[in-house]
Amino acid sequence: MSDHTIPGVGADGRITLAHGGGGTAMRALIDGVFLRAFSDDPAAPQEDQARFAMADLAALGDRLAFTTDSFVVDPLEFPGGDIGTLAVCGTVNDLAVGGARPVALSAAFILAEGLDLAVVRRIAASMAACARAAGVRIVTGDTKVVPRGACDGLFVTTTGIGVIRPGCAISIASGRPGDVVIVNGMLGDHGAAILCARGDLALDVTLGSDCAPLNGLTEALLDAVPDVRCMRDATRGGLAGVLTELAEASLVTVRIDEAALPVRPEVAGVCEILGLDPLYLANEGKLAAVVPAAAADVALAAMRAHPLGRDAAVIGRLETAAPGRSAVHLANRFGGQRVVSMPSGEQLPRIC
Repeated sequence: MSDHTIPGVGADGRITLAHGGGGTAMRALIDGVFLRAFSDDPAAPQEDQARFAMADLAALGDRLAFTTDSFVVDPLEFPGGDIGTLAVCGTVNDLAVGGARPVALSAAFILAEGLDLAVVRRIAASMAACARAAGVRIVTGDTKVVPRGACDGLFVTTTGIGVIRPGCAISIASGRPGDVVIVNGMLGDHGAAILCARGDLALDVTLGSDCAPLNGLTEALLDAVPDVRCMRDATRGGLAGVLTELAEASLVTVRIDEAALPVRPEVAGVCEILGLDPLYLANEGKLAAVVPAAAADVALAAMRAHPLGRDAAVIGRLETAAPGRSAVHLANRFGGQRVVSMPSGEQLPRIC
């Protein structure tokens, strides 16, 4: 179905307010774009909800996990992904780092009047491809259109459910002194890629987002090390935000080694020029895992055996903290130390 066969689309191929009006134009948009991309059977009756057989869910585990995210990234499309892949990966990863196997997603879209319908098609197609790669289905959703200027292009909200494997007790509060911290690869790629993609800075560097669904990696890690203490994806606030939350919730000191942090030279260069810290840059395909020290080698091997963990590295260790003194300490390359605090603001707005 071409853009011009969807009712309400003008000769310029753009979204109009009619596409949010509940009539034939909206139905044609849903059928011609979203159902075509997401549904296994676009001709099937469309209910107001997705339905699941409890027996199918119970076969995967003993608890449900439920999460939701909204995405407002600028630009909508960038090297390594777009707002659609970002939405799928962000929600899948929030489930996966809790030890859940992602099962299904909802997707709600707020479209701006005047948005090019070709952009909507591309984003829906990339969402569908990313969901297939992650082994999840987009099973329900919603669409709204707002007047020109009320939002700049497209916002997406995704909600996901997953099933937690039996015996899995992952928690941000489960870290213990002696545990080690492992990251699965290069840090700061997404934040640096978005910054460069905006074109506001004359930086001669090519960077792509690390946007990726991590559920395959987390499954492999949990298969190898069932007693993983904690996993968190290091999105807004970067690794610094994740480790600060870990220290506070587990009442420990997290001591990390700057020399062990995997950072691409290009990302380090962007940070040096702009006065940014890669510890605070957003990631969309990176996680920090906390495991018992005795399992560190096994965990590292399991992660490095997966395509999304080839550059995995041990970056630090948890230590006993004095009461009320939980913190993250970084040992730098010159023998000094500094405290890594929770970010007080947003280094880069509209990053996800």
